[in-house]
Amino acid sequence: MKTKEKKELSLKSVKELSNLIIGAKDALAGLKLEKVQNKLKNTSQLTRKRKEIAQMMTVLRIKELAEVKSGKKK
Repeated sequence: MKTKEKKELSLKSVKELSNLIIGAKDALAGLKLEKVQNKLKNTSQLTRKRKEIAQMMTVLRIKELAEVKSGKKK
């Protein structure tokens, strides 16, 4: 994931991030299936997709914690 894409993630809402994570997990499942069937040529795609999901989940968690923190201060 490029730096520009990482910055764009922080601009998305919690719901949008959740939808992106679900889509990425589906894509990862498809890649795993292709690997088992020996159709996947570039197995490094699995690692990249897992890292991409982890980055999205990190941004989502930061947003969730910020919402909780701002809710407590009010």
